[in-house]
Amino acid sequence: MTGYRVADVMTRQVVYLSADTTLDEAAKVMKEADIGDVVVTDGASLAGMITDRDIVVRAVAERADPATTTIGAIITREVVMIEQHATAGEAAALMRERGIRRVLVCDTDRKLVGIVSLGDLAMQLDPQSALSEISEQAPTV
Repeated sequence: MTGYRVADVMTRQVVYLSADTTLDEAAKVMKEADIGDVVVTDGASLAGMITDRDIVVRAVAERADPATTTIGAIITREVVMIEQHATAGEAAALMRERGIRRVLVCDTDRKLVGIVSLGDLAMQLDPQSALSEISEQAPTV
C-alpha cells in the first residue's frame, strides 16, 4: 500500500448537498449515485459531511421524520482532510487514529478534489481480501 498515493485510490466524484436538504432527498441522491456519503454545504462554505450510516443512526433510529429533518441537523461538522499526494498508508493511519472511515482529499491549495474511504484503501491493498470479507458478511437469502 505504501507505493500508492491517496490520489490513486480516492473517489473523484464528490457530491455536494445543501444543509437544508431533507434526509429523504439525500438518501435518494446517495442511492442514485451509488455512494455512501455527501459533502454538505452552507452557502459557499463547507458545513460538514453526512453518510448513509449517519442517516440511520442519528435520524432513523431516533424516529426523526426524513421528509422534514434536514441533513444540516445531523451532519458531522468536524471533517478530516488529507492532501492528495499523501500515501495510502498515511491515509489509513489517519483513519485509524481518528476512528473514521472516510477522509476528504484536498490539493495543495486545500481545494476539495475527492474522498478516500476505508473501502477504497482495502480494495487497493488486497482486492480479493476485501471482496471475500464483504461476501462473508453478506446475509444469505
